[in-house]
Amino acid sequence: MSANSSDNARAVAIEQLEQFGLSTYAARTFVALVGLGTGTAKDVSRVADVPRTRVYDAVDELRDHGLVDVQQSTPKEFWAISSETTGRKVEREWQHRAAVLTEALDEIEPIERRDEQRGVWTVSGRETVTDRVLEFCENAEDRIVYMTVEELLTKDVVDALEAATDRGVDIDLAGVSPEVQERIQEEVPGAELFESLWMWSDTPAGRLMMVDGETTLVSVLVDNENGQPTTPESETAIWGSGESNSLVVVLRAIFTWRLDDSN
Repeated sequence: MSANSSDNARAVAIEQLEQFGLSTYAARTFVALVGLGTGTAKDVSRVADVPRTRVYDAVDELRDHGLVDVQQSTPKEFWAISSETTGRKVEREWQHRAAVLTEALDEIEPIERRDEQRGVWTVSGRETVTDRVLEFCENAEDRIVYMTVEELLTKDVVDALEAATDRGVDIDLAGVSPEVQERIQEEVPGAELFESLWMWSDTPAGRLMMVDGETTLVSVLVDNENGQPTTPESETAIWGSGESNSLVVVLRAIFTWRLDDSN
């Protein structure tokens, strides 16, 4: 590994550890110890941007997180746990935090429930748009009509569609290539494939979705001159919910041919 790539790896590791909740000094100390194997406060201060007197505070913080062990020698020696163990600890911690957060949010009752939305909501970024698609799939009770381009039919979306079919939700899917259709038939055998009314490759359309006839989502790929998205953030979507929501009414009219043919 080159010096530049090694420096970059250390910077990435420190940033992620800070996101995990460690102080900057603790993150730098831990990364230094990973590189050293074992080391004293003097060793850590020599290879990391941490004052020697602050290494001991950083080690105390790391011990509280179970990330280092201390040898009671003179001077004291510090040992960092392996990268695999560190990854597992961080993953467990975030899973716990996510579970606690979800439980707390579920207990918060809205002041006023609105069954009908009058406008539409804008979503930017492919990951965020996919989050909405997954959420709508999880909440589907009757039917999902989903039209998309191949690159947006990712594994997590396929898994969500498969889970919906397992619950008895009808799936109508279009806009994918023959190769992807074979994949869908294998992974989501309950999905019904149909031909879309236009060539998706000739349009900036990303996804069209209708769930239970009352929740809709439409996305476009903000493209370059070649008609291809330039970054993962280049997808933008609007969505609405409610039987009389304007977007729902329009999409329901567009999908009428499909819904009628399937009845």
